[in-house]
Amino acid sequence: MVQEESTTPPAAPKRAGHYFYGTGRRKTAVARVRLYPGDGSITINDRPFMEALPWLPQQLTVRKPLQLVDLDDKFDVTVKVQGGGVVGWADAISLGISRALVEYQPDLKVTLRRGGFMTRDPRIKERKKYGLKRARKAPQYTKR
Repeated sequence: MVQEESTTPPAAPKRAGHYFYGTGRRKTAVARVRLYPGDGSITINDRPFMEALPWLPQQLTVRKPLQLVDLDDKFDVTVKVQGGGVVGWADAISLGISRALVEYQPDLKVTLRRGGFMTRDPRIKERKKYGLKRARKAPQYTKR
């Protein structure tokens, strides 16, 4: 009995229960991102994408890594985000998607790095100092 060899290219490797995982952080927001093979839908905290991020700039920020590598209609994105606000969420999700894409195909890392999606933004809120009202704002000075 002779087995015929298939001429179709092998499918992408399936890891960790048929999804690709990436974690993104920005300010105090932490996003846990899973990419499933699908048609391009995005779900954030069990809510539709447009409901969770209602403003267009944040929606574009989330979609950019997928659009850069032309995979925006090949994966369903499921995200769990904690902490921070809407802008921190969007940047954290973007980083998480980028890291998950690199897990899917390591060759994409160079393209995503050139696009600026693989670098974590280290800026966080500076702590308040004693004797001051905020991190740097001092009480008003009175001469007399």
